[in-house]
Amino acid sequence: MPQHTPAEPDFFARHRELLDRAVAGTANREYWSPYPESPSTSVYGEDAPKQGEAAFREQLGKPFEPTGHPGVGTVPATEVSPYGFELGVTYPRVTPDEAVAAATDGIGPWRAAGPDVRAGVAAEILARINAASFEIAHAVQHTTGQAFVMAFQAGGPHAQERGLEAVAYAWAEQKRHPAAARWSKPQRKGEPLALDKKFTPVGRGLALLIACNTFPTWNSYPGLFASLVTGNPVIVKPHPGAVLPLAISVRIAREVLAEAGFDPNLVILAAEQPTDRNAALLAVRSEVRIIDFTGSTEFGDWLEANARQAVVYTEKAGLNAVVLDSTDDYKGLLRNLAFSLSLYSGQMCTTPQNLLIPHTGIDTDQGPRTAEEFAADLAGALDKLLGDPARAAGTLGAIVNDGVRERLEQAATVGRIVHASTAIALPEHPDAVVRTPLVVRLDAEADRGTYTREWFGPVSFVIGTDSTAHSLRILRESVRAHGALTATVHSTDEDVLAAAEQVALEVGVHLSENLTGGVFVNQSAAFSDFHGSAANPAASATLSDPAFVTGRFATLQSRRPARVAEGGDV
Repeated sequence: MPQHTPAEPDFFARHRELLDRAVAGTANREYWSPYPESPSTSVYGEDAPKQGEAAFREQLGKPFEPTGHPGVGTVPATEVSPYGFELGVTYPRVTPDEAVAAATDGIGPWRAAGPDVRAGVAAEILARINAASFEIAHAVQHTTGQAFVMAFQAGGPHAQERGLEAVAYAWAEQKRHPAAARWSKPQRKGEPLALDKKFTPVGRGLALLIACNTFPTWNSYPGLFASLVTGNPVIVKPHPGAVLPLAISVRIAREVLAEAGFDPNLVILAAEQPTDRNAALLAVRSEVRIIDFTGSTEFGDWLEANARQAVVYTEKAGLNAVVLDSTDDYKGLLRNLAFSLSLYSGQMCTTPQNLLIPHTGIDTDQGPRTAEEFAADLAGALDKLLGDPARAAGTLGAIVNDGVRERLEQAATVGRIVHASTAIALPEHPDAVVRTPLVVRLDAEADRGTYTREWFGPVSFVIGTDSTAHSLRILRESVRAHGALTATVHSTDEDVLAAAEQVALEVGVHLSENLTGGVFVNQSAAFSDFHGSAANPAASATLSDPAFVTGRFATLQSRRPARVAEGGDV
């Protein structure tokens, strides 16, 4: 295996200022964006868009072959663009035995390198991933269905910032203790008892990253980089429908690791077919000590129950709700909520599903609005937002898979439709499936069985309740039982806002209040917003906080009697 030597590139020195700034960002929680989110030639260079698309197109229909990657044979092409064409990319086939053996072979030098070197390597990987943002954006667009600008931002710079955030936490937590210390205990007679002690952060062991279809990089980079920087090799298991974005990321990581003098197999791609069970097989192996998972509640719960040898970080599903009580900006509320329901066709774990409003309605600056009137007004706001097909396509993206389409069809049968889901044609992608959001009226008591399950996709329910207090009670009960990634409240009454905050704290969900402008509940900013919460059933981790990294390593000590210098001094 490669051995790290001082002659290798000093990536830590290169990125020390960035790392210090990132650590400061995790502490002050202010706005900071180290990777520009605009896909502009003035930011990334005149040729970057063309080169990125060309790199993506060049890969289509060919084997993806990272240099020196383990495995024999290929995984057949599994990715189909939601915009209507097969990617045709095959990947190295790596068995669980091969992946475990190769990934663990280089642990020793990686552990010995220490937190500074590992953080520097991770920062360099992110810098090169950022340089490949246009290539990755096309890969994200054509595996997830996100519109290009969203694919660039969420799949590129925003994901990279979440990765850097994890690097910052991992680096800082490993540096919390000194590398060495002199312990000296005074004695009543004679010399003090003195020991020299060393403290070494040691990774927990092999990490398994199980990625999702809809946000392959955004949800994966935090776990990938948290594990790497804490000294652990990582097996990256992409969703069969969204392999390429992570394959590109793995290729870049392996190149940087090799250039830095480490074993590139510290990061391995474990692509598989939909019928394979490698994730489940790997998850229960004794060598796998860390698991990061984004996906269904069913498999997430299975991992938490069965991967007993590992620390398991999950993001699963939940019931995101909006409590509507009153507003002094009704038009802004409608615009904001319509966009939140439409963004990426609701295929986000943070999209609101249950809109809770008293039957008698809410007070607004436009006058009182009953629940029925609110539902009609929301439908009108959606039509206004999505009335132009070109603009609508840029907001909605495409439906990612058949499961979402089937749920959308089923949801149309469960209540009274107030906004029907309609198809939008894309002339440049005639085979793409693009749908506007479906909004259905339900009753809080009669339809409890419907809205207390997740309907992932462009499906939302306007649910009539007896009162705002009743709405808050439903919020409390649904999050406690089923979890949530987000909760929202709209009210001009400080007592209501305080009550909503208490409910959110009680059940462990992040709360947004009175969003009527350009900030939306389903978006979160690295270095300021926390995403997910182990305090409710929808997740077992937060992106990112100290708890997200500290379980990935232990600080081990060695000690020996202090050497006595000439003259008797210890």
